Amino acid sequence: MSKPKLFYFDAPVSRGEECRLALHLAGVDFEDVRIKPADWPAMKERTPYGSVPVLEFSGLPALAHSNAILVLIGRRHGLHPADDVEAARHEGMMQHVEDLRAAVSPTLRMGDAEKKAAREALVAGFLPAWARAAERNITARPFFGGDKIHVVDLKIHMAVRWFSGGKVDHVPATIFASYPRLIGVHDAVRDHADVRSWYAKA
Repeated sequence: MSKPKLFYFDAPVSRGEECRLALHLAGVDFEDVRIKPADWPAMKERTPYGSVPVLEFSGLPALAHSNAILVLIGRRHGLHPADDVEAARHEGMMQHVEDLRAAVSPTLRMGDAEKKAAREALVAGFLPAWARAAERNITARPFFGGDKIHVVDLKIHMAVRWFSGGKVDHVPATIFASYPRLIGVHDAVRDHADVRSWYAKA
């Protein structure tokens, strides 16, 4: 049987990277298809929703949107709760991360002056509010659900890492520093042995 294929851009970031990490933690031998920018326009219309990541299994329809991919991997490999209420709580936090991306992503396409104004407005309002909501929903430690890592933790980690690296212009790298549970999940994922092994082989 052929390996599943995960399609995403050739960068260790965002929705694609959290899916790569989930497959790696699940022990799935997969083909990590890294799309070059020049190849994307021709490929875009062949994806389910005109976006990536996309996960393909031989003989089955292609799957898209990171949360759907993560939940499938999680359910199959013990990285998502079996209890339906707890699973829904995890999925709510995953959607919360997507809300963050939806708020910030439009600024990536703005000119410098417009971007500066938009991101300063996010710093003043949306980002602290987002972090407060995340913090009050992280009710366990070190991970979102307690001692065990789940796919939601990978998603939280990628969101926090995006900002804490200091690469988002006009947003302080310390924007989430006063939210210890949020930072705690990020750090616990960063230090997880299987996550470290993924980056060790990169």
